Amino acid sequence: MFGPRISTVFRNRWNALLWGAGIMMTSYCAVPSDNADAGSNAIVQATVAKYKAPESAKKANPWAKETPQP
Repeated sequence: MFGPRISTVFRNRWNALLWGAGIMMTSYCAVPSDNADAGSNAIVQATVAKYKAPESAKKANPWAKETPQP
């Protein structure tokens, strides 16, 4: 697939350590931090609001039970 073959990666101890460090660095860079600043949080909220369906476009769930009207 992509990258070196597993048999060549684990043939040498240092190659295996470098490969593992690359995997760890990839996962570290891919996960967002919890304490994002307010600017990036506002950008995320604006993007979500842009692509969110308006309330009028939402349909009622046909499988939901109807609540009795008093």
